[in-house]
Amino acid sequence: MRGRSPALAAFMVKEFRHILRDRQTLLILLLLPLAQVVVFGFALRTDVHDIRIAFVDPAPDYATAELRARFAGNGEFDVVGTAPSATAVERIFRRGKAELALAFEPGFGERLAQGAPARLLLLSDASDPNSSSRREAYARAVISDYRDELGPPGGVRIETETRMRYNPTLESVNLFVPGLIALVLTLVSALMTAISLSREKERGTLEILLVSPLRPWQIIVGKMLPYLGLAFANVVTALLAAWVVFRVPFRGSIALLLGASVLYSMVGLALGVLIAARTPSQRAAMLGALAGTMLPNTLLSGMIFPLSSLPEWLQPLTVIIPARWFIVISRGIMLKGVGIEYLWEALAVLGVMLVVLMVAAIRSFKPRLA
Repeated sequence: MRGRSPALAAFMVKEFRHILRDRQTLLILLLLPLAQVVVFGFALRTDVHDIRIAFVDPAPDYATAELRARFAGNGEFDVVGTAPSATAVERIFRRGKAELALAFEPGFGERLAQGAPARLLLLSDASDPNSSSRREAYARAVISDYRDELGPPGGVRIETETRMRYNPTLESVNLFVPGLIALVLTLVSALMTAISLSREKERGTLEILLVSPLRPWQIIVGKMLPYLGLAFANVVTALLAAWVVFRVPFRGSIALLLGASVLYSMVGLALGVLIAARTPSQRAAMLGALAGTMLPNTLLSGMIFPLSSLPEWLQPLTVIIPARWFIVISRGIMLKGVGIEYLWEALAVLGVMLVVLMVAAIRSFKPRLA
């Protein structure tokens, strides 16, 4: 034992010096926990704020105007518009521009003045069942306060009917499974690509490509294609599990969802190549991939927590998270049955991300391979 202690101490000192020499990895190890605590401490919230609400008011009167003003003056709601019919609200729901809609019956104010029951229809986007329940509770509280101010309890009757759209049974699995597909694709594409390429770079096998006539973009494409095929296979199996095991509905085009999954996988692959090119070791690449993909995609994409619950200064950061846009696409196709006419913006953002990351990855590898 005495002979082994100096050897163990020397080995530990050697490993510690190796970590100190790898400054990029050391910087990630020191700053990553601090960044996680600060950023994700703000992200881990289940509060619901800035509820986007639309109104259906076919016959505006004093009562509907007063109630709409109550919602506009409440700090929890953001009025996105007023429509004469429910058709326009359906389009707003499908585009994800509103989570709640309040429909007045014709003659709402007249029925209140006569003491007759006045009816309201509260439509809620239940693709996020937890948040939709809280939104409904906030809306009912505003309606109850308005009713109580009009007269004594029981004197004024406002009957509110609620309808949950896209997930009427409020199954939480319908919320999480589309997001889990994004998480699986991130694991296969970005993380595995970054680790694989950085391992080859450490072993020196990547230098063999110097004597080949291939260009940097051809090398990158050749490295990405096998992982792209693996990611596509994972998408198919994940969708089968969602349908067979969890009974998640598929109301839209499966072909469109598969195409969007391939596009998202290519974004992850390009990001993994860029991380591998920018990091000096396999350890740094793994930490960089975890910090740059897994954690943001889980907490800042809307997969678990609604984006409206994030602080205002943190919400713009979610625009650069690829999983945010893929989750919009997957939930829109699976739960809402929308097509490309509603999802073109998210698809365009992923396309721009792919081009930017591919150019950055090619330029990062060019000095090493030329």
